[in-house]
Amino acid sequence: MAPKPLPPRWLRRVVLAPAMVGITIVLLFTLPLWLLVAAAASPLLPGRFRALRVLWVAIVWLVLESASLMALFGLWLAAGFGALVRTPPFQRVHYRLVGGYLWIFHHAATRVLGLQVEVEGPVPDEYLGRPLLVFCRHAGPGDSFLLMHALVNWYAREPRIVLAAALQWDPALDVVLNRLPNRFLSTGGRDVERQIGELAMELDGDDAFVIFPEGGNFTERRRAAGIARLRARGLDDAARRSEAMRHVLPPQPGGVAAALDAAPDADVVWVAHAGLDHLFTVADVWRGLPLDTLVRMRWWRVPADEVPVGFEAQAAWLYDWWERIDAWVDATRADR
Repeated sequence: MAPKPLPPRWLRRVVLAPAMVGITIVLLFTLPLWLLVAAAASPLLPGRFRALRVLWVAIVWLVLESASLMALFGLWLAAGFGALVRTPPFQRVHYRLVGGYLWIFHHAATRVLGLQVEVEGPVPDEYLGRPLLVFCRHAGPGDSFLLMHALVNWYAREPRIVLAAALQWDPALDVVLNRLPNRFLSTGGRDVERQIGELAMELDGDDAFVIFPEGGNFTERRRAAGIARLRARGLDDAARRSEAMRHVLPPQPGGVAAALDAAPDADVVWVAHAGLDHLFTVADVWRGLPLDTLVRMRWWRVPADEVPVGFEAQAAWLYDWWERIDAWVDATRADR
């Protein structure tokens, strides 16, 4: 199914963003009513206070969205009606705003939804002063959110991200991420690889370029389709290796190679996670509440001088790491 076409940017700014603020104001003024409804519904639903938990998270999200939009509008005015918004001082302020948003939402979500997060791997000091290419397993919006929170607030990074164009339906994400060095992609093939290469150029010591080599969230249908595409292209060895991996999609080496070629001096960080990879939609979160789960993230760092050179070597290296990530996810799930 093709994604819904996005409205033009001007329409998103003058309709969607104000509508988000308006919805938040209405919700806050009618909050006592919503609290009574949620409290009355909670005993009728499985789980502890399910309706109240969801309402609280929704309120935090809406308030954060609206507060961010108003702050972004103020920054646009302060930047000379946007003329200076992409200069380094204003970029730093925008990253701080993103970090605050992520920290508050992470704090609220972990407390209300019953989440614990454990991170294994190199400590933040080992990354100081080094540009990073971050290649991460893609297994749902919750894990992607945690990755961004970790990069901005734990590792003091300014991430550059390759994102699906549909995320611009979220008004605050639409505004802030379009002001920062990111790419929203709606096409595939060579154009994606070109944009990835352009975005990964000229990384400095506090930058992190983030890409998800699978190209989408894991589902069994996508896994089967990816393996079938490999066989149709005559890539039997890649198809065989992908069939042996149960928890990841076949990785796409083109984007990874483009990033490695554009940033040869950057260290590579591989990221795996397990714990939220069964939650893709609001309905999944609703059925899973209270989550009361442990989320594990595993980071591996490879110095730049250990990264292989050449497309074939890099593609094989990517598959080696993807097999390692798949094995880690399998072992982590077995420990639960």
